Amino acid sequence: MSETAESVRIMIVDDHELLRAGLASVLSRQPGFAVCGEAASADQAVQRFQHLNPDVTLMDLQMPGADGVEAIGLIRAEHPNARILVLTMFDSDDDIERALRAGARGYLLKDAAVTELAKAIRDVHAGRTCVAPAVAAKLADRVTQVQLTMRELTVLRLIADGKTNKEIGVCLSIAESTVKVHLTHLFEKLGVSTRTEAIAVAARRGLVRLR
Repeated sequence: MSETAESVRIMIVDDHELLRAGLASVLSRQPGFAVCGEAASADQAVQRFQHLNPDVTLMDLQMPGADGVEAIGLIRAEHPNARILVLTMFDSDDDIERALRAGARGYLLKDAAVTELAKAIRDVHAGRTCVAPAVAAKLADRVTQVQLTMRELTVLRLIADGKTNKEIGVCLSIAESTVKVHLTHLFEKLGVSTRTEAIAVAARRGLVRLR
C-alpha cells in the first residue's frame, strides 16, 4: 500500500533479509500501513530512525553486533516518544524485562498471526502497551519468583560455564565453602537439587545462555 498522510509508517529491523521482505509485503497489504524503511542491524536502526522518524518500529532482539535492546535504548534516548514493538523468537524472562525496561511499548513473538501483529502495531501507535499473552504470563511469573542476588547470579553463570566449586572460588576470590553456601541458596530459590537442574531452570528463565 502506498504511503498517505494517514498511514502508520513502519520501520522493520531484522538481520534476516527474507523475513524483512516478507513482513514488508504482508504489512503493506494491511489497510492504513506503509513500510517506510528497513534496517539489518541495531546500528542501522539508530541511523535510519533519525532520517525516517517512523511511527512504529518493529525491532528484532538478536542481531550481529549490538542487540535490539541497545538499539531501543539509543533511539529512546534521542526520541523519548519513539514507539517500538519488539518482534522476536526469544521469550526468556531476561529478554522481555530488558526490552521493556529499555522502552519498548510492546513485545510480540514471531509466530504471531498477521491479525495479532496488525493489532499490536495499531495499539502501540495509539500509545498503548501491547504484550503477547504468553509473554505477559512470563512477566507475571517472574514477579512472583524470588530474585537472585548479584553474587548468586554470578555463581550460577559460572556453573553454566562448567566451572567447579574450586574454580568458582578462584574466580570470585572466595573460599570453596562460601561457594557451597551460595549453591545451597541458589538451589533453594530455583527449587532444584542438582547443578544440571539449576542450569536448565536458569536457561528457561533467561538467566543464563547455553553455548
